[in-house]
Amino acid sequence: MPRLSVWMVRTALLQLALGFLLGALMLAQRSLGLEAAVPRLRPVHAEVLLLGWTVQLALGVAFWILPRFRTGAERGREWPAWLAYVLLNLGVLATAAALAGAVPAGLALAGRGAEALAAAAFALHAWPRIKPFG
Repeated sequence: MPRLSVWMVRTALLQLALGFLLGALMLAQRSLGLEAAVPRLRPVHAEVLLLGWTVQLALGVAFWILPRFRTGAERGREWPAWLAYVLLNLGVLATAAALAGAVPAGLALAGRGAEALAAAAFALHAWPRIKPFG
């Protein structure tokens, strides 16, 4: 498995663990006395699981499994995929912090922009590797 895929899958599993932790805190809110914090945890929980875990896992597996080139670098230019990895994680972190109220709300827009740029960067990498079967 290529190094970038390993990093993406491991980071996705960390995001999954964080999402489970946030979900457990939301379930145990009354017994832990966290009623005031739960409304802020729900959007963070969704952000971490939907984009941090699901999208990142999909990108990591796609980088690994898309057809390789026969000549030259087998996966082509990797820098857009690495850029997508960095931008996606920065975007999830910024958006989650803004949704939790820890930083100004305008940072959520910047986080969403970083996530969109991550999708574009990965598409730039993956486009030449998508070929018809046979």
